[in-house]
Amino acid sequence: MIAETVCSAVAAAGLGIAAVTAYRKRFLAATRIAAYSLVPLGLVMTGVVDWLADTAFSPTAWAGFGVLGASWLLFASTRAVERRRGGTRKERKETRAAGRGEAVASAASAPSLGPGTRPAAKPATAPRAEAADDFSDIEAILKKHGI
Repeated sequence: MIAETVCSAVAAAGLGIAAVTAYRKRFLAATRIAAYSLVPLGLVMTGVVDWLADTAFSPTAWAGFGVLGASWLLFASTRAVERRRGGTRKERKETRAAGRGEAVASAASAPSLGPGTRPAAKPATAPRAEAADDFSDIEAILKKHGI
């Protein structure tokens, strides 16, 4: 009963603010305010507010929220541990396989730096194609580290 009254008062106040905003020739903002102010009234009319009020005072519902929170904490902690270890189990397996000389996944391989000789000095006015090649090495390094 109180929740319905509060929601109706909020809707009336919002519509009043929308009317003042429309009077100031800001019709788009007034329409948006009116839309937001009608949401609580719609929730009351559909019965969502009654359901929420019943849920708020139900110990079983609060226990359910606690279980959902515990579940979320478990998911978050496993993800944090997974990130500290260096990825998923599959990614770690591929990395170990690379260390033993087995087939290496493309994401786990090191970027190719070209021939073993020192690169020649590039002129100051290098074409854009060469600049794109330089960024491909950086992109490969970032992909290797999962960035």
